[in-house]
Amino acid sequence: MLGHRVEDWDNAYANGANIARSDRWPAAWTEPAQAFREAMSAQGRARIDIAYGERPRNRFDLFLPEASPKGLVVFIHGGYWMESDKSTWSHLAKGPVSSGFAVAMPSYTQCPDIRIAGIVREIGAAIGTAAAMVDGPLMLTGHSAGGHLASRMVTISTPLTADVAKRIRHVVSISGLHDLRPLMRTAMNEALAIDEAEAQAESPALLRPMDGVRITCWAGGGERSEFLRQTALLANIWTGLGAVTNTVVEPDRHHYDVLDGLADPAHGLTRTLISE
Repeated sequence: MLGHRVEDWDNAYANGANIARSDRWPAAWTEPAQAFREAMSAQGRARIDIAYGERPRNRFDLFLPEASPKGLVVFIHGGYWMESDKSTWSHLAKGPVSSGFAVAMPSYTQCPDIRIAGIVREIGAAIGTAAAMVDGPLMLTGHSAGGHLASRMVTISTPLTADVAKRIRHVVSISGLHDLRPLMRTAMNEALAIDEAEAQAESPALLRPMDGVRITCWAGGGERSEFLRQTALLANIWTGLGAVTNTVVEPDRHHYDVLDGLADPAHGLTRTLISE
């Protein structure tokens, strides 16, 4: 009987090359993001470029609902810890904001100017700063590398303070990368510089969740098989470590359009994120 083995690790983690009409992005994100940001700014419901640290990319945008916020959602963008910034994703705040929640979207210093462990600390600082501005429960979500960062926040070696950590009600990792070791086999590791020690220290799947963690691992049915495996992996392991876990594979979605649900307050992705 023949078994399965990954022969081309670069292709296994290549999204654009394996998604039809992938040239639609990033315009499919940046244009609605700018329109949403401008509309919210015109209404006095956007605070742009709030500093949470000293480095140039240590900034987040905060979007506010019409009434007093029910709580805070933090969305962490992806891009393999090397690309993109907060301004590409603003429109994804629409679902939670329309449901009464404030949404913070941070940028962070990118590899190779920093190690992934350093990004983890930056995101912890961003969440702490935003949490001090908005009362109520915290929901964390992120996409791809951002899914790694969101789930990393609820491990026992979290950079979050105890007061902030205990406010977290739910984490949704969207197409998250939960085991960093396979990425050591890819060409991108020239920039990421992940070694065995960092993979062990920063991979959520290799760490214990905090007590009381509730996490949903969400992916599109049309994802690369490695992203589906990484999605199932974390939920599987953390179920055995006492976390409340759920896995959702959304049909007819790929690595890019799986995010669209966050822009819709009625979509299952938004409803799941903010659920009690």
